[in-house]
Amino acid sequence: MKLRCIIVDDEPNAVNLLEMFIQQTTQWQLLAKCYDALEAMTFLKTQEVDFIFLDINMPHLSGMEMAALLPTGTHIVFTTAYSEYAADSYGFTTLDYLLKPITLKRFYAAVQKIEGHFARKDNSQPPPPPEAAWFFIKSGKTLHKVLLEDILFVEAEKEYAKLVTTTTQLLVYRRMKDIEEQLSDPFIRVHQSFIVNIARLDKIQDNHIFIAGRQIPVSDKFREQFMAAVRQRTF
Repeated sequence: MKLRCIIVDDEPNAVNLLEMFIQQTTQWQLLAKCYDALEAMTFLKTQEVDFIFLDINMPHLSGMEMAALLPTGTHIVFTTAYSEYAADSYGFTTLDYLLKPITLKRFYAAVQKIEGHFARKDNSQPPPPPEAAWFFIKSGKTLHKVLLEDILFVEAEKEYAKLVTTTTQLLVYRRMKDIEEQLSDPFIRVHQSFIVNIARLDKIQDNHIFIAGRQIPVSDKFREQFMAAVRQRTF
């Protein structure tokens, strides 16, 4: 998992150890190694991170004091030689509390906890909108702007492909395989000669799809993947 982090610790040996563990066990991007809290606060004014490794006992500004100054919800992994701060640490958005000296085994357990947290967070978010709800299609010498949701189906026409929309038909010099790779859900291949927009079909009957009055066959080769997509939306 690609995560961005920084280390904030006034002990160079502790910083070097964490850096080595990160390199050995993760794909994380270590954006900075800060040797005091003020340096870290300055860095965070212009850079975004997913979480911070934060030592508690530091001069001038302790880890607890720095944590209180961070924006609410900043994810922190506290690192310290003192266990008595553990209860206080969970007043913040704490992912883990690592007691020094940190072993590789304990660090690996922390990795599982941290990545598990961000995996759950990602899964709880609504899916992002499509990167593009439209694209341009070159037909002849003209570029036509077409909304994806308006495409009913694509039909092979020898070395061409015919895109049938709610308002028009466009003939393009593209292979069906190339179009299939470019389109994603709710478009699905149902026949060597047809790609359909499932969201636009009216009914399925006797191995045929009906879209806007057009009857389209479902071939044996593509039937199972098509029906699997249909079952996901069947009550």
